[in-house]
Amino acid sequence: MLKFFLPLVLLMKFKNNWSLCQLSLGVMACLVGLSSFHNMYMYNLGFSLGMDYLSYLMVYLSIWIMFLVFISSEKIKFNKNYYSMFIFVNLILLLSFFITFSSLSYLLFYISFEVSLIPTLILILGWGYQPERIQAGIYMLFYTLALSLPLLGSLLYLYSKESSLIIVMSGPNFLNDYTSMIWYFSSIMAFLVKLPMYMFHLWLPKAHVEAPVAGSMILAGVLLKLGGYGLIRILIIFQKISLSFSWLWVSVSLIGGILISLVCLRQVDIKSLIAYSSVVHMSLVLCGLMIFSWWGMMGAIVVMVGHGLCSSGLFCLANMVYERVGSRSLLISKGLLGFMPSMGLWWFLLSVGNMAAPPTLNLFGEISLIMSMMSWSKLTMLGLVFLSFFSASYTLYMYSLSQHGVCFSGLYSCSSGEVREYLVLFLHWFPLNGLILNLKIN
Repeated sequence: MLKFFLPLVLLMKFKNNWSLCQLSLGVMACLVGLSSFHNMYMYNLGFSLGMDYLSYLMVYLSIWIMFLVFISSEKIKFNKNYYSMFIFVNLILLLSFFITFSSLSYLLFYISFEVSLIPTLILILGWGYQPERIQAGIYMLFYTLALSLPLLGSLLYLYSKESSLIIVMSGPNFLNDYTSMIWYFSSIMAFLVKLPMYMFHLWLPKAHVEAPVAGSMILAGVLLKLGGYGLIRILIIFQKISLSFSWLWVSVSLIGGILISLVCLRQVDIKSLIAYSSVVHMSLVLCGLMIFSWWGMMGAIVVMVGHGLCSSGLFCLANMVYERVGSRSLLISKGLLGFMPSMGLWWFLLSVGNMAAPPTLNLFGEISLIMSMMSWSKLTMLGLVFLSFFSASYTLYMYSLSQHGVCFSGLYSCSSGEVREYLVLFLHWFPLNGLILNLKIN
């Protein structure tokens, strides 16, 4: 793994050369892909770093999304909008993701988890659109920091008990009821905010709407996955107590998912709608992780990867519309099939992915999650029926309202996409639909 850390650090020296950085990230993404042939289980890298298959998937997703961010943010280079600083911030962010996903120590994981917040905040404040981006940045910062402090306390407490913070060496721990309950809640709250769980999700739509396309893609593609990944790693310690609270997380997630789906049906801002749909997908992921079944965990990981690709692609499309029309409102950017006919196909393909229809990864992941939840309790069927129905409803609402109807009279010419835009969309769509061929159930 050092062969990826070192080039990434060296690449920061060439931050003035956009094309070189873009090409280098593409080559690195291919090299990380070739590492999939390594038979790894906590493959040790030294310096408290190591990888298993889950870490590998997340690292690969991070570098792939970052490569696509550079292709889709070409306008920053074209406008000479401090692009060398933009490259530097993104590379720092990618490095923090690398360390987060491949750390074997809880403390190193916590530090790099918090470090990733700063470059994201700089992206939103520096290259965002509206004046409200300051409020959005502060929301994100304080939501995450306020609930990350108890996590630090719980890790220090774990160290005082176990004298070790290595992930694989920390076994299940139980004390008297009240102490372990406080310890459990203080440990997982930081990840529930990052996921985000319903009721802790208010920072997400604001951050997405105000962020530039790069910020939105990274937030949807990788940052939300930090929450799911952190839960998988931390819940090893709290297996028994977490099972006794499964009913709480599943109830809040299912009811929250349905309420947010209804909120999606009222949105007129494309980015806001896609951001709220992320909360719905992640509520299913949380249910899968909290009921401790093999199907639940497998489905959660597949949905995290599928959602990362699909949601990132939809944010790309929303940005392409914004660059041409000058608005993200569904009321103004109507009739896009007439205005950008060839983009209609990509809107359709990625919308299909968002509603978990075949042949996307999301379909397989959601089927696994539904099976795990039904085996846990038959009552969850009620919530899942509404969740699946509304999930299709708001996606169709977004697709039909944006593609059909009469074009805004101020738009005269037919403005089809550029080659790089089609490339970005293809590189989102291909893994999303191609990886389902390699899924093995065992």
